[in-house]
Amino acid sequence: MPDKLNHLNHPNSPGVYLMKDDQNRIIYVGKAKNIRKRIGSYFRPDPALPLKTRLMMSRVSRIDSISTLSEKEALLLESSLIKKHRPRYNIVLRDDKQYILFRVDRSQNYPALELTRKAKKDGGTYYGPFTSGVFARQTLQIINRLFRLRKCSHKKFRNRVRPCLQYHIQRCLAPCCLDVDPGEYRAQLEQVELFLSGKSRELLQRLKASMAEASKRLEYEKAAGIRDQIRAVKETISTQSVDIPAGIDMDVFDIAQSKGGLCAGIIFVRQGKVLDNKNFFWPDRDVSESGEMEKTIISILSQYYGPDRFIPQKIVLPVTVHDQSISQLLSEYRGSKVKIIKARGKNMKSLLQMVKTNCLDYALKAERSSKISLAEPLRLNNEPVRIECVDVSHQSGEHTRVGSVVFEHGEPVKSMYRIYNLDHVRPGDDYQAMRRFIERRKKSAQSWPDLLLLDGGPGQLGTVIKALEKSGLSGAVPLAAISKGPSRSKSGQRDQVFVPGRKNPLPLNPSSPELLYLQRIRDEAHRFVLGSMRKASGKKLLESRLESIPGIGPKKAAALWKYFNNLDLIKAAGTDELVKIPGFGPGTAKKIHAAVKDWIS
Repeated sequence: MPDKLNHLNHPNSPGVYLMKDDQNRIIYVGKAKNIRKRIGSYFRPDPALPLKTRLMMSRVSRIDSISTLSEKEALLLESSLIKKHRPRYNIVLRDDKQYILFRVDRSQNYPALELTRKAKKDGGTYYGPFTSGVFARQTLQIINRLFRLRKCSHKKFRNRVRPCLQYHIQRCLAPCCLDVDPGEYRAQLEQVELFLSGKSRELLQRLKASMAEASKRLEYEKAAGIRDQIRAVKETISTQSVDIPAGIDMDVFDIAQSKGGLCAGIIFVRQGKVLDNKNFFWPDRDVSESGEMEKTIISILSQYYGPDRFIPQKIVLPVTVHDQSISQLLSEYRGSKVKIIKARGKNMKSLLQMVKTNCLDYALKAERSSKISLAEPLRLNNEPVRIECVDVSHQSGEHTRVGSVVFEHGEPVKSMYRIYNLDHVRPGDDYQAMRRFIERRKKSAQSWPDLLLLDGGPGQLGTVIKALEKSGLSGAVPLAAISKGPSRSKSGQRDQVFVPGRKNPLPLNPSSPELLYLQRIRDEAHRFVLGSMRKASGKKLLESRLESIPGIGPKKAAALWKYFNNLDLIKAAGTDELVKIPGFGPGTAKKIHAAVKDWIS
């Protein structure tokens, strides 16, 4: 056995081990209670190893390890390394974004209902999560229509001098500038929290009592308003899922094995109601190996949850988890005990079945979309799972930047999108920009994709090939380039795809699924880098407008923008707010306030 693979070189302690191929790329990250014993288990006779493990080990050229003080630290490190390197043989959660939550800050006299993606230990109350941003905002629209909480941000709330339109259409009590009874406002807030908590019956009972009280006092207009509110609440909650008897917050996980791969699903139960769900799919994966299901679930949980994500007090699984490190880690994130239990009883098992059914439906759709094969048409040795596409953009030759987007299993991984700002590039020189990109990309220490797709033609492709050779990566990164070709029909130009070692474009049918898929990736890269460019230029334009105000130079303009980060807020700010900015005195604040007034007109 080569010394680089000898398990006796590793310690008898908890930690992680990293398996690397002949290109020194990490292809698997594992956690172990005893590193030496775990690595040694991979060197049993071939018949004793699963086929997947034998295939992986045939590609392993080196094994490194990192010791930790506990299994919990090893689990945390494993999750971090998987997210960073996205090894080929690990179960990697592609969608690691934070989902939308509703937040109520009770430390304020008149709290607003806010949307956020981070659950912090700040004393606020959180409701959710919603995997769909559209659904979350639709829910917010319903709440804004039904309840009279303030809608404006904290800064606008402090600076407003008269009620806005929301007050005049009876959707806000206008505590920003009217003398609103805090008790009346809290009553509205409590109704919103009942609505978000799924306590619909209690909310309706309170509204009916308020309607009866208003009628008793002969306040018929108010009673009619409450009656309409009751009707709207009933219409809204009639579409919600059935009640779960145990009215607590919990997440329910399960795994389903399909013909084409592995699917994991989660449903979110909040206050006894199924609020939302989420599914993940990994082609050509299975959990047939003994103990693989528990190991896979622990890996998914450690990647899915984090310190900024809402974690319920109970997580329900299809199996018993014996490794207590995951429970310790999630409890630390939450700040209180998190119970990870196996589903028992009719209700929990029915929830598991619901998850599994959704998983299999999702897997069937994912299998259909993943049947596109690029290996043969692009002359690749292996089917590319992870594709990275790069596009160069600039403004009249200046401010060059490269946008990079990532697709895995046919879907975008937006957490992996990157923008590279490239200074000192000759105006309009895309070739130099590509060379600089390869240099920056190598320094990032991120693993290279299965296919690097370039937005360009043979010139860009040749430039990148030479840049990779110069960086010692000759032949290590599969490449392709897609560009507009000559017009051959009334519909306009055809896209052409080029690969190394071939002068002419590949003979791809214009309507083939393979070309349409590559076009989709290229278009996403183009959209991403242009959006980034417009955002940056818009900010610079605003900063230049701020600098045109008397008494404001580049430093004060930057400080003003950093404090407000919104032009409307700057316009609405009074001198009392402006003097709070570091370096701004009363005189400067008055000049700015007067200038902005003239600016508005």
